[in-house]
Amino acid sequence: MTLVVILTVRCEALDAFRAYERRAAAVMARYGGAIERTVVTAPDGAGLTFKEIHIVTFPGEHAFSAYRRDAELGAVAHLRDASVVHTEILPGEEGPDYHVGPG
Repeated sequence: MTLVVILTVRCEALDAFRAYERRAAAVMARYGGAIERTVVTAPDGAGLTFKEIHIVTFPGEHAFSAYRRDAELGAVAHLRDASVVHTEILPGEEGPDYHVGPG
């Protein structure tokens, strides 16, 4: 299972956000999940928020659901609440490889 996660983050709460994501990634790993890649956008025009996009994988829906219910993840939810304004989760699948090889 592949997810595209788009997080809108408060610039002023960057440290809390990074602390949450490090803990979340450790919990994710216990369920076979991983943040495969992140992309960070420039702050919005007012400099209040930015977006961080994650490509996340799990072995399946059951593993993702178990991760979401994990008590350790719940214990750091206050860090997420303090830093994340909005989250969008889009289920996806592997797309075409546009890599151009030599020659």
